Amino acid sequence: MKIRPLGDRVALKQFEAEETTKSGIILTGSMKEKPSLFEVCVVGDGAQPDGENVKMQVKVGDKVACNKYSGLTIKIDDTDYTIVKQSEILAVIED
Repeated sequence: MKIRPLGDRVALKQFEAEETTKSGIILTGSMKEKPSLFEVCVVGDGAQPDGENVKMQVKVGDKVACNKYSGLTIKIDDTDYTIVKQSEILAVIED
């Protein structure tokens, strides 16, 4: 099954939570905090119902920061994706 976001929506995959702290303490399941970093998996075409086009500023493979509770999370083929509007992405993280 494939996912194709519509309009200015983007499909994101959340990075895994850290297993250990910087000091080496191993975290259990309930202690792991969900990171606010995501990888862009699929980008919509930017088309809007009013005929206007939104310029998509992110591309597949970008690492982005987004509120970890925004968007809609769905599971497709054992992978969790979060669908958000481009405007909900706070920043692109560059290495």
